[in-house]
Amino acid sequence: MTPPTVEQMQQAWDDPKLANLLYHDWEADSYDDKWSISFDERCITYARDRFVNVAGEADWPYGSALELGCGTGFFLLNLKLAGVLDDGHVTDLSPGMVEVAKRNAEHLGFELEGRVADAETLPYPDDTFDLVVGHAVLHHIPDLDQAMREILRVLKPGGRFVFAGEPTAKGDFVARKLSHLTWNVAKRVTHLPGLRGKYAKTDTELDESSRAALLEAVVDVHTFDPDELRRLCLRAGAVDVHTVTEEFTASWFGWPVRTIEAAVKPGSLGFKWAYFAYGTWLGLSALDAKVMSRIVPAQYFYNVSVTGTKA
Repeated sequence: MTPPTVEQMQQAWDDPKLANLLYHDWEADSYDDKWSISFDERCITYARDRFVNVAGEADWPYGSALELGCGTGFFLLNLKLAGVLDDGHVTDLSPGMVEVAKRNAEHLGFELEGRVADAETLPYPDDTFDLVVGHAVLHHIPDLDQAMREILRVLKPGGRFVFAGEPTAKGDFVARKLSHLTWNVAKRVTHLPGLRGKYAKTDTELDESSRAALLEAVVDVHTFDPDELRRLCLRAGAVDVHTVTEEFTASWFGWPVRTIEAAVKPGSLGFKWAYFAYGTWLGLSALDAKVMSRIVPAQYFYNVSVTGTKA
């Protein structure tokens, strides 16, 4: 996709919705590679585990499901592959992302209905879906109270919503500090003699990454306290609302790893790096779930997930 102009970037600073549209349209074609998104056992397991951890396995498969802020379809398509849902629909503010999500579905042999839509004004009748899901989307939406009312409106009575991968305030603070430090170190190290040819991005590529990072600072509108997120859902009229938090030490490792991957030439780190990174993240996630969750307050974990139902 075409990068945003300087004028558009300036306008985006005062308009989070425009920033989200520009950023996600710009990143649509490369988003899966940037975030190591796939539709195989690794990501199927990840998506399924996030869902189960907050909402359990009852009522599978859900008949009709909608994903808000679908991006490239990562969460909904992997949940479909895991057997969580049957009929899938996606929305995103970015036309580019909706097209990539539909393309990914086609490659998997699925029919996927997609619409360009604002989460605050969903283009569906009342009582349409059995399930509404999203991954790392709520923190992009300016008016969360209105969005949550819309989510409950389009859910059928008794229908469930599940949102995973939302940043906590304290976890996000640490992650951003670690990412900023890692980015600066990685840029210097990859330009050392002997490493530049294999790992270093060009100045143009680094400049584009920096411009994307500037937009990221605008598109991320919220961070969350788990209790406040629960109260948000209750205010909108949801019932049986429940939150869980994940990734303490795993986020301390995962964000620097992601930053290193963004700072080097695509594909230059190879399979051994990917195996090491994923395996270590899994091990630390298990440590967080079995040990750290018992001794560390929930608000210090990086991710919060929330679920609830329509009365």
